[in-house]
Amino acid sequence: MAGLGVDDRAAAKKPLSARNAPTVVLGLICAMYFITYVDRVNIATAATAIKNEFAINNTQLGLALGAFGYAYALFQIVGGFIGDRFGARRTLAVCGVVWAAATAATGLVGGLASLLVVRFILGLGEGATFPTATRAMSNWLPQEKRGFAQGITHSFARAGNAVTPPIVAGLMILMGWRATFVCLGVLSIFWVIAWFFYFRDDPRRHRAITEADLVGLPPYSGAGGKAPRIPWARLLLRMLPTTFVYFCYAWTLWLYLTWLPSFFQQGYGLKLGNTAFFSFGVLFAGMIGDTVGGVLSDHLLRRTGNLLVARRDLIVVSLLASLVFLIPVLLFRDLVVIALSLSAAFFCLEITIGPIWSVPMDIAPKFSGTAAGIMNTGSAIAGFASPVIFGWLVDLTGDWHLPFAGSVGFLLLGVVLAFFMHPDQSIAEAAPRA
Repeated sequence: MAGLGVDDRAAAKKPLSARNAPTVVLGLICAMYFITYVDRVNIATAATAIKNEFAINNTQLGLALGAFGYAYALFQIVGGFIGDRFGARRTLAVCGVVWAAATAATGLVGGLASLLVVRFILGLGEGATFPTATRAMSNWLPQEKRGFAQGITHSFARAGNAVTPPIVAGLMILMGWRATFVCLGVLSIFWVIAWFFYFRDDPRRHRAITEADLVGLPPYSGAGGKAPRIPWARLLLRMLPTTFVYFCYAWTLWLYLTWLPSFFQQGYGLKLGNTAFFSFGVLFAGMIGDTVGGVLSDHLLRRTGNLLVARRDLIVVSLLASLVFLIPVLLFRDLVVIALSLSAAFFCLEITIGPIWSVPMDIAPKFSGTAAGIMNTGSAIAGFASPVIFGWLVDLTGDWHLPFAGSVGFLLLGVVLAFFMHPDQSIAEAAPRA
C-alpha cells in the first residue's frame, strides 16, 4: 500500500456518527453477530442437562456440538458467493429465518439423532452470515475503518459468548432448557425484520445516506447490477495462507465456545451459577480483545500506511501472546490461576480478529464475501474437529486440561504461516470472456 489518498485520509479522520446510516448498518451487523453467537453457543451451557437427559457420553456430546461446524464449513464459500451474487440484504434475511427456526427446534428434539439434525441446520443458517456481512461492510465502510468494524462486530459476537452462560442458566432455572431454546429462536426473528426493512446493498440507494458518508467508499458492484466474475484460481491461492492461519486460531476459539462451561462444571465440580460466572469472565476478556485488535489495526494502518504491519504483524504478535498465556493451563490446577490464564490467552487470541477479517476486503474488495467465506472455512473445519477431539481426549484421559496442549501447537503453526499472507497485494476481478 503506497499511501492513503486525500479522500481516504478524510474518511479515516471522519468519525462515525451515532445517527448516520453507516453507523446504523454497522449497529445492525453488530446485533447479528451477537444474536448468532447466542444461538450458536447456548447449547454449551445446556450441555450437561442435555447429556444427562439423553444419557450420552462426552464423545457423543462432542459430535452434537460439532454438527454445527460441518454445515457451517460446507456453506462458507457457497454462502459468501451467494452474498456477493444476490446481495447482503436478501441473503442475511433468509439466513436469519433458518437459524431462528433451527434454534427454536432445538427445544423440541427427542434424542441425539434429532439434536444432530437441528444443529446441522443451524450451521447452514449461520454459514453465510459472516462472509456476507463482510461484503456489506466493504460496501458501506472505507478501508481505514474496516479493522475497527471487524473488531467491534466480533466484540459483539464475544459479548454473545460472554452473556449466554448467565442468560441461558437463568432461563433454564425459570423454564427448563427446552423452552429456553424456543424463546431464543423467536427473539431472533425481530432482527430479521429490522435488517430487511432498513438495509440496502448499495449505500447510494439508501434514503438516509449523505455525500459525506460516501467519501472513501469504493464503487458499488454486485446485486442489482453486473456481478463481478470471480477469478477462482487466483483467489483460492491468495486466500489459502489466511485460511490456514484462521484454522490455527479457530482451533482454540472453538474450545472456548463449546467446552468452557463444561470445563468449569465437570473439570472443577462447580455449580451452574459459578460455572456461568467463570465462563463470563473468560469470554468477556475476548470481547475486549476484539475491539482492541480492530482499533490497533486501523491505528497502525493510518500511522504506517503499511497493510503488512497493520494486519500480518499484529496477527503474529497476538497469536504468540495467546500461546504464552495458555502454558500455565497445562502446568497448574488452581482454579483462579486457570481462569486468569484462560482470560489473558483469550484476550490476546481475539486481537487477531480485527486484522484477519480485514484481509479478505484488502485482497479482494469486489468479492470480499467469497474471499471471507474461503477464509472462514478454516474456522468452520476447526469448529467440528476441535470439539470432538476435546471430548474424546477427556473421555480417554479424564484430564480436562490436556486438550489445550494442541492449542499451543496450532498457535505456533499459525505464527509461522502468517508470514505467507499478503494483504498488501489486492487482486482484480477476472476479465470477461469474449
